[in-house]
Amino acid sequence: MTIGKTGAVDLSGQGQEQAVKRKSGVALWRQIADQIRQAISAGTLGADGKLPPEMVLSERFGVNRHTLRSAIAALVQEGVLRAEQGRGTFVESRQKLSYPISARTRFSTGLRSQTRDRRSNLLAHAVEPAGKRVAEGLGLPEDAPVVRLETLSEADDRPVSRATSWFDAERFPGYAEAYAETGSITLAFQRYGIEDYFRKSTLVSARHADAADLADLKLSAGAIVLVAVAVNVDAEGVPIQYAETRFVADRVELSVSTEA
Repeated sequence: MTIGKTGAVDLSGQGQEQAVKRKSGVALWRQIADQIRQAISAGTLGADGKLPPEMVLSERFGVNRHTLRSAIAALVQEGVLRAEQGRGTFVESRQKLSYPISARTRFSTGLRSQTRDRRSNLLAHAVEPAGKRVAEGLGLPEDAPVVRLETLSEADDRPVSRATSWFDAERFPGYAEAYAETGSITLAFQRYGIEDYFRKSTLVSARHADAADLADLKLSAGAIVLVAVAVNVDAEGVPIQYAETRFVADRVELSVSTEA
């Protein structure tokens, strides 16, 4: 990061200004929040652990302090920054969790060495007709009955992912109750005689969090989530779970491995 004679802050580290775009359809505070986040990740802002004063940043972006504070407040809520009254705004030093995606992907065991406490909670469930993509993922006829689970996973009291999973309702009757009692996909499967299962495929993308994810993952509007769409199969290769998991991009990175 460099500060020019005009007081403007170069967030790119390459002498190039990143002007915010008015009337772009994206709120100014969101644009500023995204640029600050990117600069922190690149090491060109807050390398010493602290953000420049509000006056410097507001001049850099050409906005008033109220708009800048909205951006900073959003990043504080998302766990990127930490505000200390009378001292300033600091970069939250907690490292991202590395979530392994492999032949045996499990939430609890995957984060065991990185966290003290891990838990998953059932938010909602229903039995519904399978839509086209769910039916294809599970190898079922379209409109076949499936169990849908909405779950929230936390690590050390921080929400890290929100998932929607579908299961064949005829093969797994009462699956939601089994999950609610065990708090684990793996333990719930064991009640149906499935001692082990494997990841067949994972497709990863990124998007803005929707309203439900914003609320449950404690994010601010415009936050980014990593989306992993996955199919798990039993020992015979039959699909048993189709899932879409949204990970908080500022808290989790996905590590793909070819090992079991």
